[in-house]
Amino acid sequence: MAVAEQTSKASGGSPTPEAVAASPARTTGPAAPGSSTAAGTDRVPTVIVHDLHVVYRIYSAGAGRGSATAALRRLLLRQGSANVQTVHAVRGVTFTAYRGEAIGIIGSNGSGKTTLLKAIAGLLPPAHGTVHTDGQPSLLGVNAALMNDLTGGTNVILGGLAMGLSQAEIHQRYQGIVDFSGINEKGDFISLPMRTYSSGMAARLRFSIAAAKRHDVLMIDEALATGDREFQKRSEERIRELRQEAGTVFLVSHNNKSVRDTCDRVIWLEKGELLMDGPTDDVVAAYEEHSGGA
Repeated sequence: MAVAEQTSKASGGSPTPEAVAASPARTTGPAAPGSSTAAGTDRVPTVIVHDLHVVYRIYSAGAGRGSATAALRRLLLRQGSANVQTVHAVRGVTFTAYRGEAIGIIGSNGSGKTTLLKAIAGLLPPAHGTVHTDGQPSLLGVNAALMNDLTGGTNVILGGLAMGLSQAEIHQRYQGIVDFSGINEKGDFISLPMRTYSSGMAARLRFSIAAAKRHDVLMIDEALATGDREFQKRSEERIRELRQEAGTVFLVSHNNKSVRDTCDRVIWLEKGELLMDGPTDDVVAAYEEHSGGA
């Protein structure tokens, strides 16, 4: 199993996520030896997360001031900055996901749900701990990047190519993607630039593109919160189909009904810590009691 070390990348704007300590943290390919059938079960692990910590660095006003020489000096001497605040977003999370599971991730705002998905997808480097995945995880979020100046139809093609589909496969599935999204129910919106779409329309199209392919691990961030009840039902049905195709699905949602309808297991995070991991009804009931029936 090849181990690829994750490194942080600086980018413009604030906040910028960085790891405060680098470590060989991510493995893709077959699951780690001894992790799948040691107990005599035929369940196949697709994601193994062990003692995962993710830390953000938030640069406050004035953090960018000073010369390049001073910045290089701080890097070489490992000196911190008074204008940089660290936020420990995920704290020591450990769990194993298995093929065929649909796992809900719940918790209050700021509990680390989206950060956890990004770390599993390899978009955020762990400060400590490891993530092993069987195959390439695909993260689908409401903020998933499509090109706003291009038409919805062009984005369907580009999105399919980005997922590794051939042009023939995209052509075969194109109309199904458009129909599933419901983009054209009130006009020929698929021929218009994405910037003319409402946030709900754009999110539905993103989900439809991602769901057109079977994924080893598909992670959905609030996708079912968009659109009407009819689209939510189609989304839930598609997630069940993905499970039957031997994939693993993670769903981050504040809609407890969608979680109950879609998932057979739930992970509950609060303040970056894993509070509970178990059957959906048990975990959601405990969460609702904790949050006052929300």
